[in-house]
Amino acid sequence: MRLRERLTSAWKWLYPGMGVKRWLALLGLGLLLLSLGVSFFYVQMYRALEFTGAASPIAYNVTLQFLPRSVRGLLLALLGTACVAVAVYRLSHSLVTVFYDEGQGRLVDAVYRRRVRHRGPKMVAIGGGTGQSTLLRGLKERTDNLTAIVTVADDGGSSGRLRQELGLLPPGDLRSCISALAEAEPLMALLFQYRFGQGVGLDGHSFGNLFIAAMTGVTGDFAQAIRQSSKVLAVRGRVLPSTMQSVTLCAEVAGAQHQIQGESQIPRAGVPIERVFLQPDDVRGYGEAVQALLGADVIVVGPGSLYTSILPNLLVRDIAAAIRASDAIKVYVCNVATQPGETDGYTVVDHVRAIESHVGNDLFDYVLANNRLDVTLPTTWNSVMVQPGDEGTVPTWSADVVDLERPWRHDPAKLASELLKIQAGSKARR
Repeated sequence: MRLRERLTSAWKWLYPGMGVKRWLALLGLGLLLLSLGVSFFYVQMYRALEFTGAASPIAYNVTLQFLPRSVRGLLLALLGTACVAVAVYRLSHSLVTVFYDEGQGRLVDAVYRRRVRHRGPKMVAIGGGTGQSTLLRGLKERTDNLTAIVTVADDGGSSGRLRQELGLLPPGDLRSCISALAEAEPLMALLFQYRFGQGVGLDGHSFGNLFIAAMTGVTGDFAQAIRQSSKVLAVRGRVLPSTMQSVTLCAEVAGAQHQIQGESQIPRAGVPIERVFLQPDDVRGYGEAVQALLGADVIVVGPGSLYTSILPNLLVRDIAAAIRASDAIKVYVCNVATQPGETDGYTVVDHVRAIESHVGNDLFDYVLANNRLDVTLPTTWNSVMVQPGDEGTVPTWSADVVDLERPWRHDPAKLASELLKIQAGSKARR
């Protein structure tokens, strides 16, 4: 079994896209030419000198004169091939292990993953909160060409305090995306997500939020602070705010005589949400985010809180306009479970209609919806699995994308796999 694994691993070096076969061929050609050159010299010597057993027993045995010439040639060829293979393998291993962490598994698997990811589609994920982080963890294993566009409407918790006290854009959702895309040591990612549980002024703050706040002070620019923080954690891809202007998310809810202000306050109302909007409503989209959308192969909106994570991005007019103008395949990923205070009783079609009522129709090419509904949610969550609903205006791609251990969330690997299937199928049709 061990030998079979080694042979399978060795065969992977010949997979398409590895960038190895051409150099193996060149190595083989070089060795062939070298062998021919050396053989001319030895043939001349072989003809000039006598290697009979009586004249020189040692030379006779060393040069294998007792074997037929064809057998001698095959034996030497096999021995030479074995020596070259072992030497190249050990030399490569000695050089590569200086830069390669063996904790990542077999070297050939790590190289293959890196090559495949580098050639992966340009994907832009729009959202915020836990849903977007889940999506990014799956996609980063399939492509390096990732951009996360994140809402800056958060006003609760640590982000809200930093926003109020320092005038920063809220770093919380950006921090979570940076952590999700990180390739740094797991300890660094855990440190970035660490939340203080005590201490005057520190209680409730996330270390990552404080780090971004400090980096903003050092660089003098919030966008630059996000870039530098991403470098610290070796982020695979980019994390960008949807706008660089401070915005407040407001909502009109059923039966209320006044508007609710603040992203953190909207779900607490406990009544159906009729409309959300930004104040001010004429903010400009962040230039890099708009460019990423226009150059994308796939744009993924969601999963995440419909009214407080997804719509705050789409309500930035430049973002919605860039999505429409892009030639990318556009997919809305519907949540697998309803969210108390936001989408109680919503079907998949209800989610789509809510978006269309805010930003218009024809924004998406597909809706990706979970069809694994035979799971049990914790009773304390006051949620149910999102049902399909009646026929909607956007084609639905149904698949099992639920995380069976946490059935109120998507499975990162399943979700990434289905999105790439949508991309491949749509690309073929186009």
